[in-house]
Amino acid sequence: MASTRRKFIRSLCRSALVLPFERVLALAIPFRARRLSSGTALPAPPQTPAPTAKDLGVTFLNVARESGLHAKTIFGGEHKNKYLLETTGCGVAFYDYDNDGWLDIFLVNGTRLEGFPAGQEPTNHLFKNNRDGTFTDVTVKAGLVHAGWGQGVCVGDYDNDGFDDLFVTYFGKNVLYHNNGNGTFTDVSEKAGVAGTGKRWNTGCAFVDYDRDGRLDLFVANYIDLDLKTAPVPESGPCLYKGIMVACGPPGLNGGKNILYHNNGDGTFTDASEKSGILKANGTYGLGVLTADLDNDGWPDIYVANDSTASALYQNKTNGTFTDIALEAGCALSADGKPQAGMGISAADYDLDGNLDLVKTNFAGDTPSLYHNLGGANFEDATFQGGLGKHTQYLGWGCGFFDMDNDGWADILICDGHVYPEVEQLKTEAGYLQRKLLYKNLRNGQFEDVSYDAGPSISTPVAARGCAFGDFDNDGDLDVVVNTVNDFPQLLRCDSVTGNNWIKIKTIGTKSNRSGIGARLRCVTRAPGEKTAHSQIDEVRSGGGYFSQNDLRVHFGIGKAGKVELLEIRWPSGTMDTFKDIKPNQVIFVKEGEGIVRTMAFEPEKSKKS
Repeated sequence: MASTRRKFIRSLCRSALVLPFERVLALAIPFRARRLSSGTALPAPPQTPAPTAKDLGVTFLNVARESGLHAKTIFGGEHKNKYLLETTGCGVAFYDYDNDGWLDIFLVNGTRLEGFPAGQEPTNHLFKNNRDGTFTDVTVKAGLVHAGWGQGVCVGDYDNDGFDDLFVTYFGKNVLYHNNGNGTFTDVSEKAGVAGTGKRWNTGCAFVDYDRDGRLDLFVANYIDLDLKTAPVPESGPCLYKGIMVACGPPGLNGGKNILYHNNGDGTFTDASEKSGILKANGTYGLGVLTADLDNDGWPDIYVANDSTASALYQNKTNGTFTDIALEAGCALSADGKPQAGMGISAADYDLDGNLDLVKTNFAGDTPSLYHNLGGANFEDATFQGGLGKHTQYLGWGCGFFDMDNDGWADILICDGHVYPEVEQLKTEAGYLQRKLLYKNLRNGQFEDVSYDAGPSISTPVAARGCAFGDFDNDGDLDVVVNTVNDFPQLLRCDSVTGNNWIKIKTIGTKSNRSGIGARLRCVTRAPGEKTAHSQIDEVRSGGGYFSQNDLRVHFGIGKAGKVELLEIRWPSGTMDTFKDIKPNQVIFVKEGEGIVRTMAFEPEKSKKS
């Protein structure tokens, strides 16, 4: 099947119908572009009453305010936007910046067109975990005060000194913060060569050792080339969405070009975008970025969720170059072959076949995309078969595969919210504030919508953007932090009564990059009475979702299994480490080539507040 698809795509290139890629896409105008040009679209499906809740064994409770996350995210006008710049929002990171084993939180912030008085500008915020369910704002002390149109965040130890560094993207100049290891950071953006010209709209990012030389490189997606002095305004089109004037674009605006920086090993980076082939690819309107070994060849590939055009899959050719294979791989378009307005992207092996699958969020009037990996980076669209095709009224941003109940099967969370605050005027939409979508893995290739069964924190509408997954209270279940637009963040604490076991792995590279980013882990367990082994895979990953950073510790739920029978780690260097009979319910620190060098055990519910 994969070979047939590739031959078909190539045959088109050899046929008499030789059209530029842009013309091919023009034949199937994106659903979002058609709305903006015509001002009409299919009416949203009617809202259905919430079904009777079933017991999932887990509930999510928003504890942001009582935990001390008091910083409001400001981004654009609250009721009307003049430019598309005001719509994208910001990402968020679960980030153990001080290596104490407890996840801290970094929230990217934005601004407004009219600006703010000196000293009153919204800034990013770093919240230190107090290990008791609360956080303290240490932004000023850490040296991380920075204002502007913040976008994405990603984490990785680019200089291999043992402390993970922080990269934040902006509309304008990017910022690379070197972690000094003493609770403070130094802005080294210009010195390192990754600040940029200040004229680009940088979005999703990820540290990735694409050439496996032991040093983390950096990929930065770009959205559109935007100059506010010449950018169209709603009245100029007019740009309409269902009859109301909204911010123009992205269709009709020039798409940005993605950037790949190569780590020189001396604290500086070189722009390798052209040399690597990234500039030759068709990627444009780039938003969410995912790095993952999607063809199981041991080399990291890069997927970019593109808005209003085909998404991109940069396949690593193992020689320092990439080729965009998304179209022939079957993960560029919708199930009916149309470009989509992609936002966030996440990967997991949801059916335990040894291949990493993809979930992507899209615009309202469309469904999310679920791409099932058949092997060798050949995908089939499983959105409708998998149960993710029921809702078209929501507009998705942050997303992620995560095992919410620790049963050993990856579930899905999608954070929603409309892009245009002006939809408050419409009765046919799901609203500007929208509920989240939570899908439980049914273990048969299908997912069930359990959004109304997991507590009001999931079903209550908000204007969500980026989200990150991690266990901030170290009780063994995965929590979620959500960044919003013109509102306070959410910290969704997962409270579980399943009694299921788990294991977390913190990777420490030696030959490989110190963070272990790109390492492939396989966890094999067996529940009592089961003859068949349960084999899961995952990777240490920088960036992902929508502009956000998940916990760098790899988490496996293992159900009722009393131990991990086998844990394999394939490091980016090619080194393989194997461990047997590991006790559950602990964090293990694994150093490449040396084994388990530290453990941390926690009692469930220990750090919970009533």
